[in-house]
Amino acid sequence: MPTPILHSIHLHPLKAARGFAPPEAVVEPWGLAGDRRWMLVDANGRQVTQREHTQLALVHVELAPQGLRVTAPGRAALQIEVPEAGETVTVKVFDDKVEVAPAATEAHAWFSAYLETEVRLVHLDEPGSRRPIDPEYAQPGETVSFADGYPLLLTTRSSLDALNSLIAQGDYADEGPLPMNRFRPNVVIEGTAPWAEDDFKRLAIGEAVFRVARPCGRCVVTTTDQVTAQRGKEPLRSLARHRRFGDQLVFGQNLIPETLGTIRVGDPVRLLD
Repeated sequence: MPTPILHSIHLHPLKAARGFAPPEAVVEPWGLAGDRRWMLVDANGRQVTQREHTQLALVHVELAPQGLRVTAPGRAALQIEVPEAGETVTVKVFDDKVEVAPAATEAHAWFSAYLETEVRLVHLDEPGSRRPIDPEYAQPGETVSFADGYPLLLTTRSSLDALNSLIAQGDYADEGPLPMNRFRPNVVIEGTAPWAEDDFKRLAIGEAVFRVARPCGRCVVTTTDQVTAQRGKEPLRSLARHRRFGDQLVFGQNLIPETLGTIRVGDPVRLLD
C-alpha cells in the first residue's frame, strides 16, 4: 500500500462554529495554532456548542491579525480583538473549570442576538497552563485548548467511505453520503485501509510526532448538517450498529503532540511503534 498522506487540515477558531481548511498549520502543544482558542458560554458560564444551538454551524470565522472576523446569516460582520491581559473569569468546559479572558461587550451582544439567548464570548489566553488533559491519558503538564478533550482529532478518508457504505445499507440511507465536516477533525489522512486508525499508537506527520490518546466517541453534533444546520439521524444510527466500543460510538482518534512543527497538506504520514 502507498505511504499515507495528510489529505487536509481543519481549523475551528471558535469552538462549535464553522471551520476552514488551510494548506498548512503549526502544531502547538495544546493543538493546531489558532484552533479552538475562542468559545461561547451561557449565563452560567458553561460551554455553548452545536449540541444546543445547531445554528452555530452557520457562523463563519476568519482569523484576523489581532483576533477574529465573524459573520452569520442576518448579522453584520464583526471584528473581535484578542482581549488585553488582565481580568479573567472562570468558565466550565464539560467538567473542567478554566480561567479565561472575556471578549469585548459588543461580541457578547452580537452572539446573544444571533442565538436569541444570553451568551458571552471568551478567549483562552494562556493555553499552556489553563486546562490540563485528562491525566489518565496524558503526561504531566500536557494541556488542551477548548477542544472537547484532546489537542487534535484525526480521521481517515477510507473510514468515512466505509461508514457511508454502512449508511447506504441502513434505514436512513437518504441522509448519506456524509461529508467529513460532520466529524470536525483537525487532520484527515488518505491512503490507509478502513478503520486502520483503530490500531495507531504513534505517528509522524510532516515535522510533528503525535501519540494516540484514545478513540473519539461521537455525539449528536455529527447529525447536524454543517451547511444547513438541520439535524438528522446519521451517522449515529450506523455507528451504534457497527462502531460501538463500550458505551461510545467511535469515529476517529484523539491525538496529543509529542514533538512540534509545521504540517502541510500532502505530507507523508509515518506510523511509529
